[in-house]
Amino acid sequence: MLGLLVRRDLQARYRDSVLGFLWTVIRPIIVFLMYFVVLGKFLRAAEGIPDFAVYLFSGLTLYSFFSEMVVGSASSIIANSGLVKKIYLPREIFPLASVGGAGVMFLIQCGVLLAAAFVFGALPDDLLQMLWFFPSVALILVYGLALGIFLAAVNVYLRDVQYLLELLVMLAMWASPIVYSWHMAADAFKSFDLPSWVLEVYLNSPITLGVFGFHRAFWGSGTEADYPPELGLRILIAFLIGLVLVFFAHRVFKRLQGNFAQEL
Repeated sequence: MLGLLVRRDLQARYRDSVLGFLWTVIRPIIVFLMYFVVLGKFLRAAEGIPDFAVYLFSGLTLYSFFSEMVVGSASSIIANSGLVKKIYLPREIFPLASVGGAGVMFLIQCGVLLAAAFVFGALPDDLLQMLWFFPSVALILVYGLALGIFLAAVNVYLRDVQYLLELLVMLAMWASPIVYSWHMAADAFKSFDLPSWVLEVYLNSPITLGVFGFHRAFWGSGTEADYPPELGLRILIAFLIGLVLVFFAHRVFKRLQGNFAQEL
């Protein structure tokens, strides 16, 4: 059943579209080009970041996966209100289907990223570095699941959540080193005389850690100075915290799902 819902979710994304699934590749490339030209060339964000194109595209690819998961999951119960009211199914299957659909799109985009990194000669010399792909994706996946399951339930009762979420997802991208280096953020914190713990909060954000890991996997121009110390340990701790959040998010979902049909 989950597979059928994932297929349905993917078909619904590009229904009546001439290009269909090609938009899975076209849209992120257009977004990448926009940021690359405006930020990298006009605003000179690329200065000091070798192979900026791959640096930028790798961060955008992972963040797009996160945003697609969360936004899609948050609206999944409402989008499937007909099934929720007429057929008894485990309600969790709807946000999980949205996560699955986002995952398929993400894998396609990863293929484009891998090809681009190869063409630009930006892949790490030590291909074992590409294994950072797996903990990075696992980290983003677990937090996407936690937020998605929680917001899917809350959004049934508070419809403003979906619109607020879209705004927050757009803003959250700038809170991670996707279009700039984390050293730039550290310098900004220092210039505002912020306490050191603010930088630690920034560095230990799950999205930031996931982006660091993705950079290590695809952006071979990075050095140890481009990453915080003990990155693997930071990712592991954040992942374990994420598992706890998934547990509590599911508890909230179970408590709220009893009145879904009435609210819809």
